[in-house]
Amino acid sequence: MRASKPDRRRHQRVPVTLVGRYMLPDKQEYPCQTLDMSPGGVSLVAPTPGAIGDRVIIYLEQIGRLEGEITRHIDNGFAVRFTATPRKREKIATQLMWLVHRDTLGLPEDRRHDRIVPNRQLTTMEIAGGERQTVRIIDISLSGAAVSSASAPASGTMVTLGRTEGRVTRHFEGGFAVEFLAPLPEQDFDETIAL
Repeated sequence: MRASKPDRRRHQRVPVTLVGRYMLPDKQEYPCQTLDMSPGGVSLVAPTPGAIGDRVIIYLEQIGRLEGEITRHIDNGFAVRFTATPRKREKIATQLMWLVHRDTLGLPEDRRHDRIVPNRQLTTMEIAGGERQTVRIIDISLSGAAVSSASAPASGTMVTLGRTEGRVTRHFEGGFAVEFLAPLPEQDFDETIAL
C-alpha cells in the first residue's frame, strides 16, 4: 500500500467562493473564482493557467490585491502561493475568518460594495454628544464599516469614524455596523485608506 503524500501546506485552506480577476506576467487580465484559500495561498478556477513559477497579481472581492507565484495546475485553474508579509497573512486570516463565519454572525450577503480590511485598523470614533473612543475597523466598504469597540453605541446613533460621519445600523457578535452618510471616494479605496 502506497503511503499518501504528506500535506506540506503551512496553513489550512478553507472552502470559499469569491470572484475576481488576475494578471499574468504578460499584463493580460482574466476573470477567476476561488475554490479554497488560506493565509498562505489560494486555488483558482481560471481560463488561462500561466506557467509554474509565474508571478501573478490577483484582485478578489472582499479581500483586495494579492500577489504570489503559481505553484501547480489543477483542473480548470491553478494554485498560488502568496508572497506576503506576516502582517498581510494575518489580515488575510482575519478576512477569511469573517467570510467563513458571516452566516453565523447574521451578516447580510447582499452588500452594495466590496469590503476590505484596511492596513490601519485603529481609529477614533466620536459619538454624537462628544464622547470619543479608540475603535478597530474589522472591514470597510465604500458605504460603511464593521467596527469593534469596548462599548457599542445604540442603533441609530450618529458617529464619526476618524473624519467620516455615519450612523450605527445594527449590532452583531463582536461589533457593530456603521453606514456612512456619503460614500467614500472610489479612487482612494484600497487597503491604505484611513478614515
